[in-house]
Amino acid sequence: MLAQKKNAHIQYHIHQAIDSMIIDGKMTEASWQKAELASKFGMVLPMDTSIANVPTEVRLTYDKKNLYIIAVCYKAIKGKDIVESLRRDWNFGKNDNFLLFMDTYGDLTNGFAFGTNAVGAQWDGTMFDGGSVDLNWDNKWTSAIYNDSSKYVWEAAIPFTSIRYKNGIKEWGINFSRNDLKTTEKSSWATMPRNFPTASLSYTGNLIWDQELPSSQNNFSLIPYVKSSFNKDFANADGSKITTPSSLKNEVGMDAKISLSSSLNLDLTVNPDFSQVEVDRQVTNLSRFELFFPERRQFFLENADLFSNLGFANVRPFFSRRIGLNTHIDFGARMSGRIDKNWRIGIMDMKTAENISDNTLAQNFAVLALQRKLFKKSSIELFYIDKTGINDNASYNRNLGFEYLIAPSNNLWSGKTIFIKSFTPQKIGNDFLNAGNLQYSTRKWIIAWQHEIVGNNFNAEVGYVPRNNYVKIAPSITRLFFPKSGNILSHGPQFTGTYYYNTNLESTDNTKQFTYLITYRDKSTIAGIVQNDYVELLAPFDPTRIGKTQLAAQTIHSWSTAGIDYISAPQHQTTFAVSARVGGYYANGNLLSITGNIGYRIQPYINLDFAATYNKISLPAPWGNNNFLLLGPKMDITFTKNLFFTAFYQYNEQTKNINFNTRFQWRYKPVSDLFIVYTDNYYIGPVFIKNRAVVLKFTYWWNK
Repeated sequence: MLAQKKNAHIQYHIHQAIDSMIIDGKMTEASWQKAELASKFGMVLPMDTSIANVPTEVRLTYDKKNLYIIAVCYKAIKGKDIVESLRRDWNFGKNDNFLLFMDTYGDLTNGFAFGTNAVGAQWDGTMFDGGSVDLNWDNKWTSAIYNDSSKYVWEAAIPFTSIRYKNGIKEWGINFSRNDLKTTEKSSWATMPRNFPTASLSYTGNLIWDQELPSSQNNFSLIPYVKSSFNKDFANADGSKITTPSSLKNEVGMDAKISLSSSLNLDLTVNPDFSQVEVDRQVTNLSRFELFFPERRQFFLENADLFSNLGFANVRPFFSRRIGLNTHIDFGARMSGRIDKNWRIGIMDMKTAENISDNTLAQNFAVLALQRKLFKKSSIELFYIDKTGINDNASYNRNLGFEYLIAPSNNLWSGKTIFIKSFTPQKIGNDFLNAGNLQYSTRKWIIAWQHEIVGNNFNAEVGYVPRNNYVKIAPSITRLFFPKSGNILSHGPQFTGTYYYNTNLESTDNTKQFTYLITYRDKSTIAGIVQNDYVELLAPFDPTRIGKTQLAAQTIHSWSTAGIDYISAPQHQTTFAVSARVGGYYANGNLLSITGNIGYRIQPYINLDFAATYNKISLPAPWGNNNFLLLGPKMDITFTKNLFFTAFYQYNEQTKNINFNTRFQWRYKPVSDLFIVYTDNYYIGPVFIKNRAVVLKFTYWWNK
């Protein structure tokens, strides 16, 4: 029996198929005529007090191998469907779409999500934290779409071997979500308040099976790759030109996925390669600290919440991008999943190679996470993170800690707290971290508190903790108003404060921000911002970050900023967003910062995106005036659902770098690909090439 939840009374009774199912987007099988009908969706947006105006009908059935779903999505307004492209894992807010959310464990926290946009592009991910979806997860399943002037019909077969579920139960949590951009209506089968995402597992209905599902058989997948790459360097790291012979390198490697049980999986990798991963979008960095870039490598993403969601934005004990930084991963293993209804486990061990050029040792990275469910949705997680030099046991960094997640069933309160102790040679004492948050959320009020305490000797070399030796508190309060009519959906003020102190509780820096946000019924938003910053520098800092004179430590700087943010309605063929700030800066200077983005789609085949950032810094001598322009045009072409081409150009004046990256992908079979990747890097002023690379990579997903 699933944990009691608000929509437990909303049920769908699924029956085994009585004939063979053909996935073609047409409801011709007798099993569909027999299947129970789920309809009468409730509106979530713009209002959550009525039945949806755009009808949706859903049916489910299954056989020994697959779960089958067919969704009939009727169109209330004539006209072209609004979609981005044929590419997998599109943006939810920019597509007419239908989604399926499944709580296969019955814990209201973890699950799986599948879906389609109106032209049939697939969307899938793992679910964590009760309502978040990680779209980096891909697996094998099939679907088809039928589309005419009155409706689009999505039919899919989801293999039981592609998901994880709890053995011995006859109920899953389930919900269906529909987003129709032409009417700006979002709806769901199991009703929920509009201040919650339709992915919220606390509001799922129940899927009742007509018989107990068989225990999943052990199965495994092999994913070998073959790669040829051409590389040539034209310049040293300091910018001086060199002439080196080009290198042609051939590599092979393999991943393996082994199902240990219906909810526990073992992943193995030998000589992994991530050359096809999309390049990071560059940013202009005017902060005093290292920036965070998300993990994109597939091996690290399944059940990633067990490791990567520990902590908060600026206090993460584990950051997988530290593994293989400036070197190569030789091999690794990860076991993750659910032991039983209350316990989840994650174990990872990775070995990286030595890099003589920058004196990087061969290293071993080990991570252990053990999570215990408490009450209905809360949990406690114990974790251990270890980085050790393979030929130098005195070179190590270890973190040991726990995190407690507070998630009452009424959804009004949420929060978590984390405590970590680090172990590093020569760094003993004051080597701990504590952080926590607590949030109260209703339709009209969101009140939150967050704090961080980081000791001077705390060290997380496999994490992301850009500063230490501080105490931080960050309260915030938001009030929302909901007009009963008119073009405005909601509006209201928000105050956030971020206050930093040293460990003697003496103020070092703080930010106070007041925002007034207006959300329109067409889903466009506009916000006005007023902000005040105070900084006492604890270390010398160059405010341009380009190697000029540094401001002295212990100098005090204070300034105010005003700004505006606007995001256009997503349903238009041309979309845009702009964010502008004007005000003071360090050393009594001034800063003008403008960030913009324009998107244009020739749907469903071509997506054009042009991003730009301009920063004008006006400072006294010796810095003077500095102008930093960052350009990032991108073209994404989806010739078919299996044939893609992306070209991405980035011009960054702050780092004096030009990057050009193209990627061709042919998905010749489900989750099996051929990639051709071409990359150029250039220096700016004068422009000359730094390095060039071409990669040809072939992957194949083989199932037992």
